[in-house]
Amino acid sequence: MPISLAVLEQVVREAGTIALTYFKDLKHIAIDKKSPRDFVTAADVAVEAFLKEKLSQICPEYGFWGEESGQTANQTNRWIVDPIDGTHSFSKGQYFWSISVALEIDQQLVMGAVYAPALNDYYCAELGKGAFKNGETIQVSDETSLANSMIGTGFACLRQYLTDNNLARFNRVAQQTTGQRRFGSAAMDLCLVADGQLDAFWEQELNLYDIAAGALIAQEAGGTVTDFQGNDGIFPKQILVTNGKILDQLLPLM
Repeated sequence: MPISLAVLEQVVREAGTIALTYFKDLKHIAIDKKSPRDFVTAADVAVEAFLKEKLSQICPEYGFWGEESGQTANQTNRWIVDPIDGTHSFSKGQYFWSISVALEIDQQLVMGAVYAPALNDYYCAELGKGAFKNGETIQVSDETSLANSMIGTGFACLRQYLTDNNLARFNRVAQQTTGQRRFGSAAMDLCLVADGQLDAFWEQELNLYDIAAGALIAQEAGGTVTDFQGNDGIFPKQILVTNGKILDQLLPLM
């Protein structure tokens, strides 16, 4: 591997320091809208610019795909970055937002990091080597009953334009489970499944940069990553991540 998890952590934590500088001064930062319900702040732009520059210095042979700046020329081997996943939460002064960085080589996710600076929780994984939170190994939950499960979801920011806006699906799941959570950062939600804090998470109409790192972390923690039909793989438009033990019970509700 051309970069170690330790070096990646240094870079991502430094990006987190930049994000926190903006987070502590929200009254004075620019907050704009890319579309009616899709926010972008000066922090998103600054964090992505830092990561793009720093990662290109460490691995100049790799391309870059960031939510704010788009794709560079080389996309065969690339960094996939969401500088602040949960921008709306960030802009409101809430703590549940994260920086998501994944490395993809030949269409295979091989490394991922998700950092929640306001919570100081750092999740990471390398393909075939397990998943970690703040340096400790993590695993998905042992829950086997859907009725006892806590499930997370999210709603696309442009849901008013969608025929399938996830509300009917949410109602079906809510009636069959004990707890539902909607935190606002898909990257963090996937890590909560990896850490056993959620038993499953689903969302639709996402982009790869929202879920790449978190999906790898969930897989390395023993979770399943499928679409709503149960096909294995990372599908941003339909992602269902579970502890593996309630997958068959949850699929019919999707």
